Amino acid sequence: MPNFICPSCGDRSVSQDRTAGFQSRARGCKKCGFGFVFELLDDYYPAPNAAFFLCDQQGRLIGAGRGARELTGLGDLDVIGRPAGDVLGLEFESGSDHIATALEWGVRVLDKPVVVNAEGDRPEPAVADIFPAYDDDGGLLLVLTPR
Repeated sequence: MPNFICPSCGDRSVSQDRTAGFQSRARGCKKCGFGFVFELLDDYYPAPNAAFFLCDQQGRLIGAGRGARELTGLGDLDVIGRPAGDVLGLEFESGSDHIATALEWGVRVLDKPVVVNAEGDRPEPAVADIFPAYDDDGGLLLVLTPR
């Protein structure tokens, strides 16, 4: 059965259904009521201090979930519509763009060291886990865990 994770509260759930009942709309979070949850191929346990960010098909941020403000000082209104790499100041080792890789190939990118330098704040070393959305809308879930 598929595993799901809520980007807003981090709650994990298991369900046979990828949609809400007989409707084609995405499943929402039963714990906090967030509008949709991300499907994971394997169960995933984020660290308690992990920060969740949601991106659209072009890598623009569409939401900041649990832990985002604590890591970056930024909330939804600060990030919506802006490219994730730019607003979060992501610097991956070897200059790779793992967000673009996840979007282009539809693959998970896990355990990638990154430096987060959000809006000119002090640089914070972190580990990035990136999950593509397995629906027609695309997009991805970006989880940053401080090191």
